[in-house]
Formats: sequence, C-alpha cells, structure tokens
Amino acid sequence: MTFAVSGAGLGLRRDFLSELGPLLPAPVAFMEVAPENWLKLGGHLGKALRALTERHPFVCHGLSLSIGGPAPLDWDFIAAVKGFLDQHQIRVYSEHLSYCSGNAHLYDLMPIPFTDDAVKHVAQRVRQVQDFLERPLALENVSYYAAPGQQLSEIDFLTAVLEEADCQLLLDVNNIYVNATNHGYDAEAFLQALPSQRIAYGHIAGHDQEAPDLIVDTHGADVIDPVWALLQKAYGYHGVFPTLLERDFNLPPLAELVGEVAIIDKYQRQAARAVA
Repeated sequence: MTFAVSGAGLGLRRDFLSELGPLLPAPVAFMEVAPENWLKLGGHLGKALRALTERHPFVCHGLSLSIGGPAPLDWDFIAAVKGFLDQHQIRVYSEHLSYCSGNAHLYDLMPIPFTDDAVKHVAQRVRQVQDFLERPLALENVSYYAAPGQQLSEIDFLTAVLEEADCQLLLDVNNIYVNATNHGYDAEAFLQALPSQRIAYGHIAGHDQEAPDLIVDTHGADVIDPVWALLQKAYGYHGVFPTLLERDFNLPPLAELVGEVAIIDKYQRQAARAVA
C-alpha cells in the first residue's frame, strides 16, 4: 500500500514553531496543521510555515468542514482550503466524521446519527468535496458521547460511509479506545473490522479519565499504555501506516513530544520487522 506520507508525525503548534530549524527533529518524518489556523496568516508566521512545507511532508486536518451537517457546504471556505493545499503541496486533507454547524458555527464536534439516511447524506457531500479539491478526503473516526437516533452500530456506519463515499480513513486509535470504554464495546474487534485499504494515516493522542466508564478525548495528556498497545495491534491487523501524535494543549517541551513520536517510530519498526 502506498501512502502520501510515511513514518511518524507530529502536529505543528505555534508554541514550538520557533524551535524548529530547517530539519525536523528525528524521528519526526511529517507534520500536520489545521488549515483554519493558518489560512489568513501572513508575516513571519506565514513565512515560517512556508519554509517548513517547502522542505518537509505535511498533511492537513480540518476543523470546520462540517461534512455531516444539515446546512449547505461552505464553498467559499472549501475554495480557500483548496488554495492552501495547493500552495503548500499538501496531498492529504482529513476531517472529522461529524458536524459543527447548523444555522451558526457550534465550535464543537457533534455526533452524526448512525442511520442509512445519514450515510447517504454524508457520502454525497464527501464526493462533492473530493471532486472540487481534486484530492481524496480522509474521514476520522471521532469520539462521541451520545448517539441520537442510532440505527446502525458505529463500525457499520463508519464503513458504510467510507464505501459509499469512496473516501479514505484517518484512523484515530485513541478515539477507538475512548469510544470502546464509554459505549462498552470491544476496541480490538472494532479495530480489526476497519478496511485496511482505506487508511490514509493515523492519529494517537492522550485523554482524561473522568470515571471508570467515562473518558474525555482531550489531546491534552500523554498517551497511555493501553492506547499504545492498541496502536501495535493496529499495525498487526492493517500493516504499518503513517501515524501522528496529536497534542493540542498542556504542551510539554518539544523534546518530550519528540520522545512520544519516537515511541510511534519504534512500534512501526518493530511491526515492519515482524513481517519482513
């Protein structure tokens, strides 16, 4: 399977932008940005980003496409995203399988009803976006805390959308662990049921354990051992795919983040050796 990026990645944050030189710290092989956070930036920040994207592979992970929302797609925004992807030669654009707007922007990721009608609605919008962007869209399996109007299981809904839309998957390993705990299903069985051929890349992140049966997906803590173990199982089931560390707040020093990226790299190398 051929991927647009490879190896272990790290989400770019402005907090450590000034620490990055012309070379990424090993073993960081690629980086990710949310286009919404950079679209309108010029000046030294815009130049710093351009200097990085000219030298290193990047992917984009969007926040506000609202692919499952009831409101019409925002084509002005999508055109701006396309310009950003073109400018920075970014081949992978991922978004959340959720929605975040109706009559206004909600500034949160809301769960799409797991129904056949929702599969058709989302898939049609995904195909329109892919055609316009001239790139595949990768949808992330999101964390959710309620399932209003549910008719399908999460795995059946997710795989139906991917098939109907003919799009890619951003496999978030932490979200599988979070949802399995919160909704009482087998994380490994869910992982195994995913379509390997649709995986574009993966995410791994930390979370907050609020109660024995309630985890909140925060991206604000270190990755815990059971999630690392699930990542290793993911490589066993699906082969080694590019995987990126997400950390959005409570940011430790860059060296500590790179240390977690090194764990991804270690497990990728171990998995590759196991099948060599």
